[in-house]
Amino acid sequence: MRGLNVSRETYEKLQRYVDLLLVWTTKINLISKKSVSDVWNRHIIDSIQVFQSIDHPNRTWLDLGSGGGLPGLVVAILATEASPEMKTVLVESDLRKAAFLRTIIRELDLHATVISARIENLDPLNADIISARALADLDTLLSFADLHLAYHGTAIFSKGGNWQKEVDKARESWRFDLDVIQSKTDPMAAILKIGGISRV
Repeated sequence: MRGLNVSRETYEKLQRYVDLLLVWTTKINLISKKSVSDVWNRHIIDSIQVFQSIDHPNRTWLDLGSGGGLPGLVVAILATEASPEMKTVLVESDLRKAAFLRTIIRELDLHATVISARIENLDPLNADIISARALADLDTLLSFADLHLAYHGTAIFSKGGNWQKEVDKARESWRFDLDVIQSKTDPMAAILKIGGISRV
């Protein structure tokens, strides 16, 4: 199954999600056209490693700026078996993208909800885990996490080759504990696992 260490049922849900993602991408911009041919490696496996980088609490996972559901929908699909009590909350202000997210949740019967609003306008959500992918610079992401992350929660952000520069700049305004996990899909990229966030 494409080298994925998942059950047949989970793989089938991932495949259904990919099929719908590609159909909807022809209508609205969910993923870049150049990544369509490599959707499994660039998007699915990349999102799976985010889910696998932490312990799976039976609590709340908040995905910010979910877009096409990466990693949020992949997290919700994997949690169906790995952590069935965990609730995934996806925040997406674009109404068309939010409609796509709700369609997948309904089609695949996922334990997830969608909030159609701007992140900075939401009341604190007190999530145990916060994720974001290709949303904003680390300084901005930390301000979102400061607002919406539970006291002992973990933020997990996928970053490209300039992640170290973003970390250095963010440390001018924030204190935080950092664990850097090298990406399995891009040797220059990293997953930043962050806790203990506070303003300098």
